[in-house]
Amino acid sequence: MIASVQDTEHTPMLTPSEVLEHIYCPRFTWYMNVQHIPQHEDTRFKVLKGREVHRRRATENRDYLRKRIGAVKREIEVYLASPTLRLRGIVDEVLWLKDGTMAPLDYKYTEPREQVFKTHETQILIYAMLIEAIYQTPVRKGYLAYVRTGQHLQEVEVTESAKATVVAVVDQIFAILDTGKLPSRARSARRCEDCCYKNICV
Repeated sequence: MIASVQDTEHTPMLTPSEVLEHIYCPRFTWYMNVQHIPQHEDTRFKVLKGREVHRRRATENRDYLRKRIGAVKREIEVYLASPTLRLRGIVDEVLWLKDGTMAPLDYKYTEPREQVFKTHETQILIYAMLIEAIYQTPVRKGYLAYVRTGQHLQEVEVTESAKATVVAVVDQIFAILDTGKLPSRARSARRCEDCCYKNICV
């Protein structure tokens, strides 16, 4: 049984998507969670295709990927929530590894590149932190499987400094939620071009 069934119903918690949107632009946090203006992203191809991949994944054989990682046990579609971290989310797979550690595995419908996408890395770090907190087991690595053109596997190192960065972002988000203050825009104006809030952002 998982250690720690805390008050996950009444404690405010963030999802990985909310953290990533804040990193993209802090005003996402304000528009979404202070003004409660939705993004209406459901018609976007990658979002829909990604959800299709997630639905299909549970019935497909991925044992060869797990063998490459060194997994001896797995659980799929695991809901993780930690009031202490103020984070929650559903990880594609939780893996138990031969060396006694654990790891998250997440599937992506995008083209891989040599260096891991920062957003994907942050998402894996969040899942790693949640696994450590809930299962009380070390997590030193996380894994991303890119399924758009085959099965490309990328490894993400889970370090204390990386986890501290995530904690700092969570603190920033809750500061906005607590005060309701409009934050500064994204550092790069280029991000505004593809923003769903660009027509109302002041």
